[in-house]
Amino acid sequence: MRLHLGRPAVVPTLLMAVTLILAGCTSFSDTLEGEASSSAAASPTPEPKAAPIDWSDCNKQIQPLIADQPGSDRDLTFECGRTEVPISYDEPEGATLPLFLVRVRAAGQTGRIGSLMVNPGGPGASGADAAIGLALTMPEIVLKRFDLIGFDPRGVGLSTPVECIPTQLKDRMIAAEPRPTTAEQLDESFALTKEAADGCAKQYGDALGTFNTVDTARDMDRLRQALDEDELTYLGYSYGTTLGSTYAELFPDKVRAMVLDGAVDPDADPKADAEAGAKGLEAGFDAFAKNCTGLLAGCPLGAQPRQFVERLLGKAGTTPIPSSEKGETRKATAGIVLTAIQAALYDTDSWPQLAQSLKAADGGDAKGLFSLADNYTGRMKNGKYSNRLDANLAINCADTEQTYDEADVRALAAEWDAKYPLFGAASATGLYTCSVWKADRTPLPERDAQGSAPIVVVGNTGDPVTPLGGARDMAKDLDAGVLVTWQGQGHTAYPKTPCVTSAVNSYLIDLKAPTDGLTCPAA
Repeated sequence: MRLHLGRPAVVPTLLMAVTLILAGCTSFSDTLEGEASSSAAASPTPEPKAAPIDWSDCNKQIQPLIADQPGSDRDLTFECGRTEVPISYDEPEGATLPLFLVRVRAAGQTGRIGSLMVNPGGPGASGADAAIGLALTMPEIVLKRFDLIGFDPRGVGLSTPVECIPTQLKDRMIAAEPRPTTAEQLDESFALTKEAADGCAKQYGDALGTFNTVDTARDMDRLRQALDEDELTYLGYSYGTTLGSTYAELFPDKVRAMVLDGAVDPDADPKADAEAGAKGLEAGFDAFAKNCTGLLAGCPLGAQPRQFVERLLGKAGTTPIPSSEKGETRKATAGIVLTAIQAALYDTDSWPQLAQSLKAADGGDAKGLFSLADNYTGRMKNGKYSNRLDANLAINCADTEQTYDEADVRALAAEWDAKYPLFGAASATGLYTCSVWKADRTPLPERDAQGSAPIVVVGNTGDPVTPLGGARDMAKDLDAGVLVTWQGQGHTAYPKTPCVTSAVNSYLIDLKAPTDGLTCPAA
């Protein structure tokens, strides 16, 4: 399971609240069955017009959810929208599926430029959640000039969500041995992966390949037209950089401004990407450990955090750890412990919580670790999951034709476990996922976006999820790529640091691209 999440949801319960707005919408399967005949009879036009967006006021649903969040004192209004896009762009006038959007406007806009579309990554993360979260944290100078537009990509959140992995199976997958190296452990890992893949194939059949990045990029252009924008202004994090660069490749003349923060390497095949991820997470853990041992009050994990974690993983693997959370019946296995660690490495603000949670778990209470792990995997307090994991698998596998057999994965698990002791084996076994995924593939295109406006690519020297090499490759590949490097820790940079924030603000508002190669200090 490889998630490229750039902006975790500030309001993780949002989707449950706004579901009421779309109550009564048909499912994806119903859409296929109900419109298949009309699709066959349709006569595609050369340039079909985008369907309009049906907007409705959803302040009453959203405002209570952000009331206790930093930035909630901003004067913001929220609209929820629904529109239709083709299921297949081979039949642009055929059957459609609905997309869900959120538009955020700040009071007192002056010199409005237009709409700024955002994507938080994943794939599988909600763009609607991202727009709300960014509205609370983004520099107000930007909010005064743009509406924020977040949409749930096809198959994600409230946009015809792909839902095919049962809750109980997700629980088992996340709790399973996180560092499988023995034959028995690897057999279990392969069996869980195959069970998920078979269930999704049985439920969706040939339609499973519908959830892919290329068609989502085409959806974005429909949304641009429906928003009455001549060109797209876009901010994408993590996997959102893959989506944004794909859009720029397909529609280079429609790019007004594009910021790609925490770039996924466009030149790396799945194996290289997986190994870079394992290496980056190991370095991220080392940075966390160094920070912890440097605290004046002392590190809760002692002088050797890595050894502490190894011991805790062994303990949880033998005797899973209970939680003091009322009503919680799960116990934290080694899989939960390592998932929580991975989740916290995304953002340095989570490091204190991680240290305290690991210490508490060692004392017999895994409540804090469950909180970190559940936020990462999309598990809600009622025990149900968002469809983040389902969509992540579906989209990642639809985007590549590369596969790896069991023998290759077994060898890599052993090799990478030695090189990357915390994260190597899991990264290796993740390569097996798409080998058993039964769906049509729409591989990502090579992306130079020839003819586009300048595209700003941001990378961090200490990014544990999308290492800096990905941003360098992305900026190099794009004909108009401009690289900005932040010498900081954590995943993604904007708007965390003044230097990057100032450069991005000027670019978004005034189209003044920073100097290629700009390096911003950690502070």
